[in-house]
Amino acid sequence: MSMTESPLIFIYFFYGLAFFSMGLLVAMEGGHSTDARLRMALRPLAAFGLVHAAHEWMEMFKVMGHFNSDFQSLIAVFELGLLVFSFLSLAAFGSFLVLGNESTWRVSLIIPLALEAVWVFGITQFKGEYPLQDLPVIADVWTRYSLAMPASILAAAGLIVQQRAFRRAGLISFGRDSLWASVAFGWYGLIGQMFTSASALPPSQFLNQDLFLHTFGFPVQLLRAAAAFFAAVFVIRFLRAFQVESDRKIAQLQEERFQESKQREELRAELFRKVVAAQEAERQRIARDLHDETGQSLTAIGMGLRGFSEGIQKKKNRDLLNQLQTMTSDAIKELQRVITDLRPAHLDELGLSATLRWYATRIHDMTGLMVRVDIEGDEPVLDGAVKIATFRIVQESLNNIIKHADATTVNIKLEYKKDKVHIMVRDNGLGFDLESARNRSGRISLGLVGMQERAMLLGGSVNVSSRPNYGTEVEALIPYGAVGSMDTVNM
Repeated sequence: MSMTESPLIFIYFFYGLAFFSMGLLVAMEGGHSTDARLRMALRPLAAFGLVHAAHEWMEMFKVMGHFNSDFQSLIAVFELGLLVFSFLSLAAFGSFLVLGNESTWRVSLIIPLALEAVWVFGITQFKGEYPLQDLPVIADVWTRYSLAMPASILAAAGLIVQQRAFRRAGLISFGRDSLWASVAFGWYGLIGQMFTSASALPPSQFLNQDLFLHTFGFPVQLLRAAAAFFAAVFVIRFLRAFQVESDRKIAQLQEERFQESKQREELRAELFRKVVAAQEAERQRIARDLHDETGQSLTAIGMGLRGFSEGIQKKKNRDLLNQLQTMTSDAIKELQRVITDLRPAHLDELGLSATLRWYATRIHDMTGLMVRVDIEGDEPVLDGAVKIATFRIVQESLNNIIKHADATTVNIKLEYKKDKVHIMVRDNGLGFDLESARNRSGRISLGLVGMQERAMLLGGSVNVSSRPNYGTEVEALIPYGAVGSMDTVNM
């Protein structure tokens, strides 16, 4: 082995390794692109990398003298076939990228087929013009002139088109990688394939590898290997765009799902808000009607019975009228309780703090439950929705305590902070298991959900803490006037 042949072994090895690595990674990652045009184009690029690497490694083994001279002709034909197929694949890669859409994919196949036809025509012509022993070298030279150079130029042009596609997609850095890969393929085709083996085919008689070596001081194979290395590096670098593209697609889908979920929550909140508003309006109407009509009628009946009883002489009839009067009085009290529960007029007349103190006194009078109310801060001007939501949360908490807690004392703390109302209702009752309450469809669970829904509509939250035999604590935060925002509710 001569001194000039020894470096060629390493050059051919790394030359083939560069294209093999590129072809293997393109074959593995090329199918991940969401761009059908690029996905289709990368298939022939993978074929080019793998097949051309095999060709260069055959050149390496030839320099090392590993091929039997008895099969020299067969090996030469096989090697030429690899070279032709690899450059036709490279031409297909460039054609797919340049023509660039699904409707022109079949048209893009015409370009490599036309190059193949030109190559076949040239080979048939050379058989009659040159000696048989010169044909292998002439065929190699003709392959580089008619296939390698056009295919490399097509690949470079296609990568420029891809660079623009990356830029339009906002993938600027990958566009630069594509542009540098285009430059590498340009050098590989225009310069690397122009200097061929010396042969009788013009202009290789003078424009050949010997001239390149004499002019630049290193073999043209080194230039090809360097161009192959840079082309492989930049192609592999822009393959990372597929992962970025995939991550972006996933993020887009997640954002779309989030927006859909948000819209559903907003629609649900709007519906619930309208239901609550309708309920409050209907309660107010019913309370007003009961007070104005039914209440006044019962009061008039009670007064009439009282006056009528005074004029009756028989004790039996008088007792009956007194009994009717008592029933009427009880009905009036019950009606007043229902009216108050439906819509306490104190909220509009006296404000939230006074209404809670009044309601605590009323609960004590009705049930004997000791209810303490602590107010911190001065009551600001509150939106009607805030006052109603706060009162209903306290009301529902007290109803749950009366029905289920078996408590003797309740502490209600109302604190007016800078931008929110802080509510705390704590009892000394039996407590309950929160997990069971979440899954049970009973009144307690529905009551807790109702409190949460009211708070959520105003952008607030409700947190319930309880465990058996340690009482229950309901804490709520209601912002001033932040109607419609949806915060996370803890339960």
